[in-house]
This record gives sequence, C-alpha cells and structure tokens, in this order.
Amino acid sequence: MSTNAVEGPGGGLPARLTWDELEQLPEEVAREIELWDGNVTWLRRPPHEHQQVSALMWRALTTDARRRAAGPRDDGQGQCWQVSLETNVFFSADKNSFLTPDFLVRRCLERGADTYAADVSLAGEVLSRSDTPSRREWKKIQYAEAGIPWYWEVELDSGKTWDVTVVRAYELALIQTDGLRVKPLRPAMYALVGEWNPGDVGIDFPEPFRISISWEDLTL
Repeated sequence: MSTNAVEGPGGGLPARLTWDELEQLPEEVAREIELWDGNVTWLRRPPHEHQQVSALMWRALTTDARRRAAGPRDDGQGQCWQVSLETNVFFSADKNSFLTPDFLVRRCLERGADTYAADVSLAGEVLSRSDTPSRREWKKIQYAEAGIPWYWEVELDSGKTWDVTVVRAYELALIQTDGLRVKPLRPAMYALVGEWNPGDVGIDFPEPFRISISWEDLTL
C-alpha cells in the first residue's frame, strides 16, 4: 500500500489500493470507493432524490428488457439483458480500475458474475449539482474508450424540485477509414444522438433494445 493517505468517510486511507486490498475493508467503507489504476476516489453519496430517480430508471429499463426477452427472436442476436443499479464495472483484469455507474444494461451473466466493460451495452449516470463537469467528462471518456456502445445522462434540477430536466443518449462515435466504419481506439468519443425533456411525450430509443419511457415513469 501507498503511505500517502486520502481522507474520506472511513477516515484516512492509502491513496492507492489494489482490488484485493479494497475487499479487506469494511463494506460500509469499500462501497464509498472507486479505483482507477489503483488510485482511490471517494464517491459522494447522492441525495435521496438522486437514488429515487436511479431506481425509477432501473424499473423502466427492466420493463422494456423483459418485453424484449418475451418478443420474437428472429434477429440472430442475444435477447437476454440485465439492468443493474450501482454495479461495479471493471476495466482491467486485475480489477484495479472500476467505475460504478448509477444504472447499466449488460448482457445476461450467471449469478454472482463480475461485470466487465465488455459485458455492458449501456452505462448511465444521474447527474446533479455534486457532479463536477470535469468528473462527468472524465467518466464519459473512460466508458467510451472501453467500447461501451451507449451512454446516458439523466440531469436533475438540483434546486427545490429535484425533477428530471433532461435525458441525453450518446452513441459511441464511428470514423471512416478506407471506406470501412470502425470504432476509434483513441481518442474514443460519444456523439449525442437523443435528447428529451419534460415537454416531450416521453423517451423512445431503439438500442440496445426498444426503450420506451414516459415522463410519468420518471416522476418522483
């Protein structure tokens, strides 16, 4: 362990940890931490309304995923999707780099299986005043460079209402190379492909399965 310390809810901890060392910490401390290349980042626990919106998004996506699974299977692609809340997504085999999106859609895995970036089709963050622009952009870059096809942002009014003000959908950008469309390796980026606000009837999006969410579904 590094001898440099960082302050957090659990007091002073080394500035660097491995996943194995993190697992030895008390659960109430470990769940407050993300690692990137072994560097410790303390997560700021969101307000109650933030967690409520995350749960509403999980419920809406789960409903659509189940509808997809019950539909015809004529496209030759996997039909089984799982929607998760605050699940660690590992970006390296040693697990020393991981982020914890507010919600995600992954391909179906067996119970207890770890979630790696290659398993994830959509990562989503519920954003409020505590999310700094630099931190937002940095996380978006990591999701993109890991090849996660879709990224969503759910923006909240951090004033008196905490209502959802806008939902944005991003697609992993493609570039043209010798007539072939390929995903860029670096820098990878997302392109905004959908944006909805309370003035719209609701959210309708075709990937990774048909997503249909009314604004009532996201109302606290």
